Parts: sequence; C-alpha cells; structure tokens
Amino acid sequence: MTDNRNAEVAYLPPAVPPTNHGHTTAAWTAMIGIMLGVLVGAVGMLPDVPDAVVWIGAVIVAAALVLGLVLRNMGFGQAKPGVAPRQAPSGH
Repeated sequence: MTDNRNAEVAYLPPAVPPTNHGHTTAAWTAMIGIMLGVLVGAVGMLPDVPDAVVWIGAVIVAAALVLGLVLRNMGFGQAKPGVAPRQAPSGH
C-alpha cells in the first residue's frame, strides 16, 4: 500500500465553461447559409448572368447572419450569460 499522508490535494474550478467550437444549430445554419450565398454570388460573376444574382447572394449571406444570431439568442448556440442553452430531450 502507499502512504497517502503526504499526498497533494488538487483543487479544481467549480465548473468549466462549455466549449463546443461552433458545433451548434445556430452555427451550422449560419455557415450553410453563408456558403450558399457566396455560391450564388460566385455564379453571378459569370459572364451572361445578370448582375442582380450577385446582390441576391449578398442578401442570402445577410439573412444567414441574422438567422444565426436569432437562433443563438433562442438558445440554439454557444451558451452565453443571460441565455439558457436548449437541452436535448432525454428519451428512455
């Protein structure tokens, strides 16, 4: 057996803030919308395509950013002070 009388006591913080590096519904929705808008804008850069397609792509990007913010504030994003994150339903 070992002698634990001289063992060092480790003190840990009460809780570690959640880090999910953007693996949330809000982040995925925003990024997919941004990629779609950039794709539409890139198609608008091709010859013989109306210039309005570039602006449609810009509107899609702006809408994706707003939707990502709305979803984050609804609790589908990274936890932040004042907004409780949505919990996955606990099924049996």
